[in-house]
Amino acid sequence: MVIFMNYSKQRELILNTLKENVVHPTAEYLYSKIKEKDSKISLATLYRNLNQLSENGIIKKIDGLETSSHFDHNTFEHYHFICSKCGRVFDINADVAPDLIKKTEELTGFEVQSHDIVFTGLCKDCKNKQ
Repeated sequence: MVIFMNYSKQRELILNTLKENVVHPTAEYLYSKIKEKDSKISLATLYRNLNQLSENGIIKKIDGLETSSHFDHNTFEHYHFICSKCGRVFDINADVAPDLIKKTEELTGFEVQSHDIVFTGLCKDCKNKQ
């Protein structure tokens, strides 16, 4: 369901803060950053706006990484890599698996409407520390 989104100063602040923090932050992390700029914003307002931005395809909501959802301002097709040691989340270009959706549809007969692919393992920094 797409919701018509009017301009909102708070929504603009949330989106700008997300773009400034490209670490795929949780709502709680964003809330701590936003409170530094606008002490009046509530956590409920933040969640409502993040959900609306996600539902409208302006940001991407990433579930399943841990108990809290993470949010990504990058809505272009890409995958994620989560370091199992440091917990950082990285974007992986979708070109690593070209035609993945097409091949999935051809082999299964399904119609893929959306997807989230998450790789887990050690990032370069953690791998080099071993």
